Amino acid sequence: MRDIQTEIINTTKQIGDLVDWLILRHSPPEPFEPTMYIDLEGVDLCREGSLSILTLLLETGTPTTRVHLIDVHLLGSQAFNTTGLKKKTLKDILQDEAIPKVFFDVRNDSDALFAHFDVALQGVVDVQLMESATRTTTSSRKYLNGLAKCVEQGVLYGSELRSWKLAKEEGGRLFKPEYGGSYKVFEQRPMPDEIISYCVGDVQYLPKLWRKFRSNTHRWRDLVNEETKKRVEASQKPEYQPHGPDRTFAPWSEDQNRTLDGWNYVPPRDYFDKDDEPYEYDDMYWEDDGPTSCKDIISDSDYGYYYSD
Repeated sequence: MRDIQTEIINTTKQIGDLVDWLILRHSPPEPFEPTMYIDLEGVDLCREGSLSILTLLLETGTPTTRVHLIDVHLLGSQAFNTTGLKKKTLKDILQDEAIPKVFFDVRNDSDALFAHFDVALQGVVDVQLMESATRTTTSSRKYLNGLAKCVEQGVLYGSELRSWKLAKEEGGRLFKPEYGGSYKVFEQRPMPDEIISYCVGDVQYLPKLWRKFRSNTHRWRDLVNEETKKRVEASQKPEYQPHGPDRTFAPWSEDQNRTLDGWNYVPPRDYFDKDDEPYEYDDMYWEDDGPTSCKDIISDSDYGYYYSD
């Protein structure tokens, strides 16, 4: 497990420094992989609620993972409109199509950013749609998977998986009503340690998920990008329903599913294929000299070792 360095950003000075670093990071030559992995938390996170914390993981390829928790509840619009030395803002970066931002299910995050801070996301990569596109059949793609299921299916194992799930459970108990919690805990300052760990857990393995699904195939990249843009655009429309009943269904059309089926098809192995026939020995090289004895398989030098008195 990589070391994680967590920083809470709650001053305009920190925002300006972060923006300058991000601008420098995305100057030519641009990074080969995305740098920004993002998740948002709040009280009923959407246009109807509020945005409290923006969690930003910075993937730089170093042994230490940097995670910044931007205190939007405290900073308000200053979190997005504070300029750095380069005269750029976090809003500029979030709206720059050339700078990739990786989310897991961007819909309500995009809705909250647009409704409360007029941030129109661009350059979004949605790992939830990437995972869905890698499945092999139309029927298997009917429903979308949540983050936990994606992490559990091939990214984490053993004690590392148990630790991650425990941190998520402990944080969840503080805000889930069924455990007596309240989403207001995201506005509590200083941030409880359990909430910090919960927020970190939401972005901690997004780089691994991105690499896993990205490595499967590049053919569906444009298709996923197209549907991701539709998600972002839909979330900014007046008729968007943050808690709509169809949120669990994948967005693929019949034609898209047919295309994905073809791309992801894995032909069954024919164990009786003529190319896989067992080798046939030529009788001219085979001489049956009767029953096999132990001396046929044990050398003379070893025979005494195994069969000495």
